[in-house]
Amino acid sequence: MLSPATVQLAVILLAVFSVGGVAVAALYPRLSGGSKSDKRLESIAAKQRKPTDRIGLDENRRKRSVEDTLKELDAAQKAKLRKSQKPTLLVRMRQAGLLWSMKTYSLVCVGAGFVSFALAMLVMQLGLVPALGFGLSGGILLPHFFVNFKRKKRLKKFTNEFPNAVDVIVRGVKAGLPLIDCLKVIAAEAQEPVKSEFQQIIEDQTLGMPLGEAVARLPERIPLAEANFFAIVIVIQSKSGGSLSEALGNLSKVLRDRKKMGAKIRAMSAEAKSSAGIIAALPVVVAVLVYLTSPDYILLLFQTTTGNIVLAICGIWMFMGIMVMRKMINFDF
Repeated sequence: MLSPATVQLAVILLAVFSVGGVAVAALYPRLSGGSKSDKRLESIAAKQRKPTDRIGLDENRRKRSVEDTLKELDAAQKAKLRKSQKPTLLVRMRQAGLLWSMKTYSLVCVGAGFVSFALAMLVMQLGLVPALGFGLSGGILLPHFFVNFKRKKRLKKFTNEFPNAVDVIVRGVKAGLPLIDCLKVIAAEAQEPVKSEFQQIIEDQTLGMPLGEAVARLPERIPLAEANFFAIVIVIQSKSGGSLSEALGNLSKVLRDRKKMGAKIRAMSAEAKSSAGIIAALPVVVAVLVYLTSPDYILLLFQTTTGNIVLAICGIWMFMGIMVMRKMINFDF
């Protein structure tokens, strides 16, 4: 027969072991770092996360590379702008598609000046001094205006044809052709001036220049946003990789949208431009009509000092009004 003290001690020990066993059973997963099933599930999840994490790291690395490339291109463009805010005469002649040398341009200036002097002397029957001034102005301004006209016309033709060339590159890349072969197709079959510009790219690449650098020189010859966009896409793709067909497809869409926007702006501003032209021409037309009907009335503006002052003030105000209207209807996009 057990004593009451022994029975009491046995009950206490049993209670302690019971509570301890329950506590160990409840806290064992945390103390041991999780059950085997939890560890197995975590290992499977980790294996599934590894490819995703690797893709994410590659994507972040590519984004950083693209950002660095864009910063380099932006810095290079700013350096070029600081170096020369306005293109030189020789650069403008190349952008106009003229293969003139400075000597040829000088001879053209002399010829234009001589023709202007002859017209002033023989046709207009001006004096010697006014004819010399007329010839000097013609010799300086006429070749300058001609070069600017040819340059503007060539850049406009490039803008209209360039989206088609980008589409050819997109289709060629999707078909599996290398980029350089697509550029050769454009250099052989595209319309001018896109054809000659891509021929220059092929020649630079053939001489050993990397393709990215050869394309990066395109905006120097064609100072347009479209050419700059194309050069940026090619340079980024050559340094960072990625889907060239997708990037150029997006570029083609952007170029066509810009062309549509430009046409829409010209259509919407046509009324304003015609109104500005009518308002600017109205004083001249009225003055001519008054001269034809009452010449003595209008000649006071030219024969008296007060009339000359009024005429000069009106001319200044008219010039200011024309510049304001031109600024209002000149949309930059």
